[in-house]
Amino acid sequence: MVVWIIGLAGAGKSSIGQAVYQQLRAQDPATVLLDGDHFRQVMGGDLGHSLGEREENGWRMCRLSQWLDSQGVNVVACVLSNFPEQQAWNRKHLDRYFEVYVDVPMEVLEARDQKRLYSGARTGAVRNVVGVDLPFNTPVSPDMVVRNDGPRENITQIAREIVSAISERWPAEGDKG
Repeated sequence: MVVWIIGLAGAGKSSIGQAVYQQLRAQDPATVLLDGDHFRQVMGGDLGHSLGEREENGWRMCRLSQWLDSQGVNVVACVLSNFPEQQAWNRKHLDRYFEVYVDVPMEVLEARDQKRLYSGARTGAVRNVVGVDLPFNTPVSPDMVVRNDGPRENITQIAREIVSAISERWPAEGDKG
């Protein structure tokens, strides 16, 4: 199974993904977490953040997720995932694919701005920021949309809702046979 968590920078993908991962791993130890930022480093840090490099990074995550899935490993992938073609590819090539869109209004993202991406993009000091100088393609048909514009304590509840929705989709999750 692959849980693909999509959202803009600062939406909470990594925090939500970590909480989902912990809950799923408690059910099945054969579960891994792929976080877009860490994934770039693991793959050698050879890609920047241009649209083309973002696309290549997304394809790498898609292919690795497929390979892990084929080995019986569950994947929780936290990725900006700005390319509808990749989401369609995942639906076609992954046996159990669950797509979650973390929806956060831009004004909330800009207020959070932990990495100073949005403020930097607004002043021109930072380039290739999705949602500012690069377009963001809102997912066409996610399996679930979660709103993460409230307090940080909501992360655990959001993760519970995601895991519950996955369990409803595939009730015998522990039985991979």
